[in-house]
Parts: sequence; C-alpha cells; structure tokens
Amino acid sequence: MLPRLLLLICAPLCEPAELLLIASPSHPTEGSPVTLMCKMPFLQSSDAQFQFCFFRDARALDPGWSSSPKLQIAAMWKEDSGSYWCEAQTMVSKVLRSRRSQINVHRVPVADVSLETQPPGGQVMEGDRLVLICSVAMGTGDITFLWYKGAVGLNLQSKIQRSLTAEYEIPSARESDAEQYYCVAENGYGPSPSGLVSITVRIPVSHPILMLKAPRAQAAVEDVLELHCEALRGSPPILYWFYHEDITLGSSSAPSGGGASFNLSLTAEHSGNYSCEANNGLGAQRSETVKLNFTGRRSARDPLRRLPSPVPQEFTYLNSPTPGQLQPIYENEPRKQSVAVHGRQQHSSEQKAQKPRHIWRTRFL
Repeated sequence: MLPRLLLLICAPLCEPAELLLIASPSHPTEGSPVTLMCKMPFLQSSDAQFQFCFFRDARALDPGWSSSPKLQIAAMWKEDSGSYWCEAQTMVSKVLRSRRSQINVHRVPVADVSLETQPPGGQVMEGDRLVLICSVAMGTGDITFLWYKGAVGLNLQSKIQRSLTAEYEIPSARESDAEQYYCVAENGYGPSPSGLVSITVRIPVSHPILMLKAPRAQAAVEDVLELHCEALRGSPPILYWFYHEDITLGSSSAPSGGGASFNLSLTAEHSGNYSCEANNGLGAQRSETVKLNFTGRRSARDPLRRLPSPVPQEFTYLNSPTPGQLQPIYENEPRKQSVAVHGRQQHSSEQKAQKPRHIWRTRFL
C-alpha cells in the first residue's frame, strides 16, 4: 500500500509536464532575429536526455531533432509568419508537444527614397560608365525598385531585391542620356518616389575649324581681319585661342557653345600661318593652319573707295594653305541704290535693264 502511495505522489514530479514555447521577440520585424525556446515549466529534475524539434505550420524547422531546447533564427521575413510549436521526447517516453503560438512578422514600409549618381554630381564624360543608385532609408522585405527617365517618366528598368539599395547602369553615356531621372521604391505599401536628378553628359571639343574673313580677295595692310574659330562638338563653355605662327594673338569665349571671333588689324608682319585652339576643360584641340599672304598698304584707288561699282562683301579663307578661286555668286534682286536723273531721284527698280548683282567670295576647300 505504501509503495503505491509514493508512486502516486511522485508521478506529477517525476514525469515531464506540458511543454511551453517562448519566442523572443514575440512580435518581430522583418530582417530581425528570433529565438525559440522549448521549456518544461514543472519539471524539477530528470536524468533523461530529451530531443527537441520545432515546427511551423506542420513543417519541421531545420535542423530537425536535436538535444538543444533552443532554436536561433537569424532573420525573420513576412512569409515566416505562422503557427509555431515544439516537441520533446526521450528514448522511452512519449512525445510531448507544446501549445501552438502565432508569430506575425511585421513589415516596415519603405521611406525616404533617394537617387544618387556615380560619378557624383550628375556629370559624366561621354563614353564613361554612369550608375544611378536608388536607396531607401528604411523598409523591409522584397523591395521593388524602378528607374524613370524624363519628367514624363519613361520606365528604364525594374528590380526586386531584399536590400535597401539597387543600381541601374548605363555602360557608355551618350549625349542623348543627358536628362532628368528619378526612381521609385515600394514593398507592398504603395510606391514612394525620389526627387529628380539632372544628368549632364560632358563632351570634349572636336577639332575646330578656323576661318579668316577679309574685306577683299587680296588682304592688305590696315585691313581688319576676322579670325573665326568653331568646334562643331563640345560642351560649353568653350574658350578659343588664336595664333599667328604659334604666337598667341588673343582669346575669346563662347559661354553657350558655338564659335567665337577675334579681330586683327593687319600690319606688314601678319603674313603667314594662322591657327586656333578650342578648350572646354576636357582637353584642348588645335585647328589646321591657314596661310594668309597679303599686299602692302591699301591705295587711294582701292575699288572699295569707288562707288557705285559692285563692292566685294567678304572673302573667306577656310582651313586651307592653298590659294582659292574667285567665284561669282549671282543674285537677281534689284538694287536699292538710286541715281540722279534730271533733278529727281530715279530708283533702280525704274531702270529698264538691271544687271545681276555680283558678290565675289574666295572659297578655300
């Protein structure tokens, strides 16, 4: 009778009681670790070696059965939400099971979306690599990143990844890539856009073209010679330098691009070779030389001083060391000039036979 009474008293203390599953933290956010503990609250002592296993929604979690009552999960995600429990057993005892515990993983919405560039500052050399980096200050889970070009929003690319940053790459920047860009990020709580970022594609100057503009076919001392230098490609501002026999004459700038001119009053020493240089800070380029030969001082019988003979408008020497040919250009417009006939003014439109207007230019090709 006594042994039987002792057995009844000892039974609640000597056999394992119900298991208890403890999750820490109990309300995790995505990306954070969680520790699961399988405890026997009323077990005081036992020599039995228990094996433990943790489950979620009827699926055993790795590593399965083990001697540790603790399971460390490095990072929890939204899809890890579910019903958890644990089991324990010995070689001779029945399987003990804890009650189910619902663990819900909280997702953090994306916030503070920004767009940055590499190289920094939004300026890139033509032909170089350009990277648009979209970042969020916070947000968990799978984040969808999208990149757009222009204020109207031409979609360039989209990526889904579990990180706070994503990149869109332009391997070789072209002039057409100069535009405004922005990106959008979202993880299920609605899209969040970044601000606009302007991209400037810097283009080195091309070899410039030098034109010498003189008032006559054969330039003379005291004439004003215009040197016009122009690079057909290149990001502004462009600075032009003008040279005579590699001696600097002066400079002129083109803040908005295009060409620039430099005027030179000719002296007897100004025959020879002329050239110009264009530079926009991305490398200088030199033009070909243009050779200019001219006569001495202008005579009083210069055709420019006699009217109403046709007046040569302009003679252009264009990047060529060889003499050009005079070529007439005919324009059939009546002249605006008037002549005196019998005390009144007779306009050229009243003349019976009006000769075509001749403008002579030298063209050096």
